[in-house]
Amino acid sequence: MTRTVMCRKYHEELPGLDRPPYPGAKGQDIFEHVSQKAWGDWLKHQTLLINEKRLNMMNSEDRKYIQGEMDKFFSGEEYAKAEGYVPPAE
Repeated sequence: MTRTVMCRKYHEELPGLDRPPYPGAKGQDIFEHVSQKAWGDWLKHQTLLINEKRLNMMNSEDRKYIQGEMDKFFSGEEYAKAEGYVPPAE
């Protein structure tokens, strides 16, 4: 049976992640409160931000920036968008 969580992003009961995506308390918090759907949406958005802003994940400041945007993304705060990005038509 699939584990479900009350998703912090979408405010509904959805399938949860199979394991924490990060080590430590941050990973456990995401595991307990973020759905698979929200995590997948974040990974897509993270990729857009890294590419658009030309971030280097070897750089600690860029990692802190992405971490901050992830926290905003999941908490419902205003988060950075990739300027000029137009999603493909469905």
